Amino acid sequence: MQLEKIISISGKPGLFKLISQLKNGFIIEDVLSKKKVSIGNTSQVSLLDNIAMFTFDKEVPLFEVFENVAKNNDYKEAISHKSTDAELRAFMTESLPDYDTERVYVSDIKKLAQWYNILNKAGYITPESFVKAEVPAEEKTEEQPAAEVTEKKTAKKAAPKTEKPAAPKVKASTSSAKGAPKSTHRKMG
Repeated sequence: MQLEKIISISGKPGLFKLISQLKNGFIIEDVLSKKKVSIGNTSQVSLLDNIAMFTFDKEVPLFEVFENVAKNNDYKEAISHKSTDAELRAFMTESLPDYDTERVYVSDIKKLAQWYNILNKAGYITPESFVKAEVPAEEKTEEQPAAEVTEKKTAKKAAPKTEKPAAPKVKASTSSAKGAPKSTHRKMG
């Protein structure tokens, strides 16, 4: 899915695409209006690619939940995030039947519905969006059967190792400390 650079910024409504890194911040683009702005390193940024939702036995990546929502809604707009709590819980049960009802709050479900609808309006939600990239046969190992290889693993294997790392890439930040955002794995719920 081509959504690995889609971010949410604490205090800013909507979703943004990370365009490039500056000396003391980042250039981002609103996914709906396509308006580009810069943000500082102190902004609290969360990559959607790093967010997961709790089920009773594991954590499901947000994009897998988006895929379920897309299939259930025929790749069209989903329920409004302003729906009643009961409607939102029914939507969540339909999208992720074994979600942890105690750790996934209605506010998380509202965010899921809102973000899905924003991405849908921006043209990111299509059947092709969820197609996994194939890994060439020579890169497959015994520990990674073909069915389990994901686009993320392909990107990691394809990148050559260098002695000196390139400029740091943005991940999710959970603090507003100065410097580049720190990499964390955020859970919804």
